[in-house]
Amino acid sequence: MIVVILAGGFGTRIADHSELPKPMIPIGGRPIISHILDIYSLQGYKEFIIAAGYKGEVIKNYFKKNKKKFSNMNIQVVDTGLKTFTGNRLKKLKKFIKGENFMLTYGDGLCNIDLNKLVKFHLNHNKMATITAVHPPARFGELVLDGNSVKTFKEKPQLQKGWINGGFFVFKKKFLNLIPNKTVMLEREPLSKIIKAQEFMAYKHNNFWYCMDNRRDHSNLEKMCKFKKVPWL
Repeated sequence: MIVVILAGGFGTRIADHSELPKPMIPIGGRPIISHILDIYSLQGYKEFIIAAGYKGEVIKNYFKKNKKKFSNMNIQVVDTGLKTFTGNRLKKLKKFIKGENFMLTYGDGLCNIDLNKLVKFHLNHNKMATITAVHPPARFGELVLDGNSVKTFKEKPQLQKGWINGGFFVFKKKFLNLIPNKTVMLEREPLSKIIKAQEFMAYKHNNFWYCMDNRRDHSNLEKMCKFKKVPWL
């Protein structure tokens, strides 16, 4: 099954690396997108389409220079425009996507998801799309109090209440027909349509997930690599 990675984002909120496209910002000495490729390839998914945008040539050059490192994968980098919205980026890839179903994720999120279970869940319910629902990590240490007495303290735990979009989607290819030609975010009108049609299911992932949104997130991921935790693999 082909994996699409949306990699058109700017890295402007991560000041030390604002000259790079976001998926190329290094974690543990190599771009975050290479860690995302590991998540998939180590579970048997080897076909990738990378939807590039901002400084897409940086992404293309990286994979050209590192052909040997990724020789066990088929990676195609497609320029989908500088300021293209996520829905339109995906629409532009229609002719490159083969098969009845495909997987999709963003270029800034890491997760220790069991992809085979995700795909099995998607195929079994036979709906148009599956989203991975995750618990967000806490931004600050979590305190459990009894009155003024501290009962437990966890430093930046994974929260167990509430669900958010964790990326790591699976779609039927015919979903692409629901994306209009006008400028549109994938997460708005296209997904709203399949929610109304009751064609959208959530796969619940209760374990590690982390998104690199800002400088602090980048720093936290670097610390994980430094201490060899790498919890996404």
